[in-house]
Amino acid sequence: MGGVLSAISIAALASSHREAPSITTTPKADGTDFYMFRSYEANRSDFITLIANYQPLQDGYGGPNYFSMDPNALYEIHIDNDGDAQEEITFQFNFKNTLRDLKQTIGGADVSIPLIQQGGVTGLNSANLNLNESYTMTVVRDGRRSGNRTVVSKTGGGSTLEKPVDYIGEKTLGNAAAYQAYSDAHIHNVTIPGCTGGTNQAKVFVGQRQEGFAVNLGTIFDLVNAPFNVISNRTFANAAAANSIQDKNVTSIAIEIHKDCLTPGAENVVGGWTTASVRQVQIGDGIPAQGHQTAEKTGGAWVQVSRLGMPLVNEVVIGLKDKDRFNASKPSGDGQFLNYVSNPTLPQLISLVQTGNAGAAPTNFPRTDLLNVFLAGIQGVNRPANVVLSEMLRLNTETPVTPIAMQNTLGLAFGDAAGFPNGRRPIDDVVDISLVAVMGGLCVANGANDAFKLNTVPGTTLTSACTPGSVPLGNTSLSIHDAVDQSRVPFMNRFPYLSTPTPGSGTPAPTQTVLAR
Repeated sequence: MGGVLSAISIAALASSHREAPSITTTPKADGTDFYMFRSYEANRSDFITLIANYQPLQDGYGGPNYFSMDPNALYEIHIDNDGDAQEEITFQFNFKNTLRDLKQTIGGADVSIPLIQQGGVTGLNSANLNLNESYTMTVVRDGRRSGNRTVVSKTGGGSTLEKPVDYIGEKTLGNAAAYQAYSDAHIHNVTIPGCTGGTNQAKVFVGQRQEGFAVNLGTIFDLVNAPFNVISNRTFANAAAANSIQDKNVTSIAIEIHKDCLTPGAENVVGGWTTASVRQVQIGDGIPAQGHQTAEKTGGAWVQVSRLGMPLVNEVVIGLKDKDRFNASKPSGDGQFLNYVSNPTLPQLISLVQTGNAGAAPTNFPRTDLLNVFLAGIQGVNRPANVVLSEMLRLNTETPVTPIAMQNTLGLAFGDAAGFPNGRRPIDDVVDISLVAVMGGLCVANGANDAFKLNTVPGTTLTSACTPGSVPLGNTSLSIHDAVDQSRVPFMNRFPYLSTPTPGSGTPAPTQTVLAR
């Protein structure tokens, strides 16, 4: 039972899709998932992989424009490597979409084509692409707006990095294997400024990937309209059938970087989160100029509109009135949201409609069990030595890698120390882990003698009786799940790990073999 201490996150019951009122109007800046883990590709265990997904619920057939990144937005991944709730390193991504205005000669006249491609597309900067996407990556140290800024250079010179076009379909880009080879050509080797030789070489990729999260969104937002089944009795014949987003795609920003480049000091725990910002002023142009995305003019300071560390914090933890505020906030200001973690409403909402489980919400208030993991990290696992309470995904960069064939989807909860909530890998079933946590599994594991020191919160005077007596569900809280199996989602065993996207036409890539628990 002690291993259940690891199931400690109120973080998620689904990916972060359309989680706040305002972000629904800015889908290109909507962050969906954030992953951070030691790379488990062969001979890459000294590297950390960071993946920030954007633009949720992409249909493969989303033409004619598909899902280019927004050149009027700023996408960022932030790293706190000393526990002070502020970023020491920020990776910034700025995108540029270049319209070639390809033409066909029709009846003697040269006429602009209506699509983003003509004919087959292969390799970098294909001549058949009407719209070419590229980006620059900038490393900012000690403050994302006022710190020292250096543009990253790629091996061979130059700072312009190419992005592959979305998987339009097999006629344009070939079968799944051909598209993956095309995508691989867009994995760039770069040098990270400010890191010592031997640790400053990294990989970066931006492109469309298959959605890596397994969830039945309709069921979840109908107050978890599924029975609380027992984990040990899972007998799903085809759990992927219940995954409502398996056929969707996302756009991934992925970096693989040496762990010593992220942790230059004695602290081995890093915190990470991703944000997107847009310009403060956006004005519609009633008579847009010819070109691409010319219907708006932008200016002013950057305004943050999306934030994501732990999955689904904003969707099911933060109150509706504060969702836009959370998306605009920084970890250093998370004190304003403390009550949403210490007195969460989700367990009560779930217990109101679960047949036979009315009044099943835990009774220890404030929820010091959740406050510990949610804002501080787990003592002895992924808590910085001098932590300032704040929400972010935390990873101990010295925890040994678990090979992919041995990874357990329930992470730390079932003895896999390299799994969620010690960082997050694609295979980690954060839904099940979180259901255990929100319904009191931590306090059952903590026992009557505060075995895991969950009755108090570091740096505060907050206390609670986090004991089995505070959990109406008792031992049942340790084994509930949502009936959607994360291990059915296909992944690669190498960078960038998320699988080939679903094509607009043709046959999707085959799924992987289900991992043993």
